[in-house]
Amino acid sequence: MLELPEGITLSKQADETLSGKTVTQVFNATKPHKFTFYNGDPLEYGKLLAGKKILSSRSYGMYVDFYLSDGAMMNISDGVIARYYNPGDKVPANYQLLLTFDDESFLVFTVAMYGFIYASPDTEIDNQYYRRSRESISPLSDEYTEKHFDKLFAEAKKTLTAKALLATEQRIPGVGNGVTQDILFNARIHPKQKVLVLSDARKADLFRSLKETLKAMTLAGGRDTQPDLFGNDGGYQTILSAKTWKNPCPSCGGTIMKEAYLGGSVYYCPQCQKIEG
Repeated sequence: MLELPEGITLSKQADETLSGKTVTQVFNATKPHKFTFYNGDPLEYGKLLAGKKILSSRSYGMYVDFYLSDGAMMNISDGVIARYYNPGDKVPANYQLLLTFDDESFLVFTVAMYGFIYASPDTEIDNQYYRRSRESISPLSDEYTEKHFDKLFAEAKKTLTAKALLATEQRIPGVGNGVTQDILFNARIHPKQKVLVLSDARKADLFRSLKETLKAMTLAGGRDTQPDLFGNDGGYQTILSAKTWKNPCPSCGGTIMKEAYLGGSVYYCPQCQKIEG
């Protein structure tokens, strides 16, 4: 799923590759996908986007914006894969939206589980998580300090766990279940750890891991579990993910556990990430 490191990578690639291209045609889904969500009628996207020039792209949390001429905008969220194809490349059989450009290259949007694809004549998107992402300070910014992080604990209920703190309700926009696995492993904190029993020192460990792990993922162009604009996996080698969890723990050599928890899988080392308190 598209999370903060991949969003930043995708928007930079789109900014470099797509800017200046004019949309010539818009093709709608070749195969209906009931968990692809559009704003308005996607059959009207052609009228809105055709003839518009892509000006730039930016990311906010799990969202990526594509800004077009005349004030129009496209926006995708965490479940959408955006793939750029050169002129003459084979068009994939299945997609949820396809844009062709004046140089005969094209951009394809596909959705595996669920995702949002928005097109709008302006930059107003009626989505609370999107607004929160745009208005929040990125955890990668120097402005995001321990003081900001501590507010999450001040607002936490007694039952709130480490995974829930990081990966639910977009408390930290762009941080989801995927990046949370390595953040918690690097901090040596169990996904089911009740956060309010953590000492100040352990909270500081989690804060440092949040910043350092996200930075490493972003500098490497995203995680190796997610494709970029050109279909290449990111350069960050995940420690704990669907690709690695059957391997021994890289720290102690023990067995990595996989469990279903809070709507997704969690991976952890029971030796290195023990529940405290």
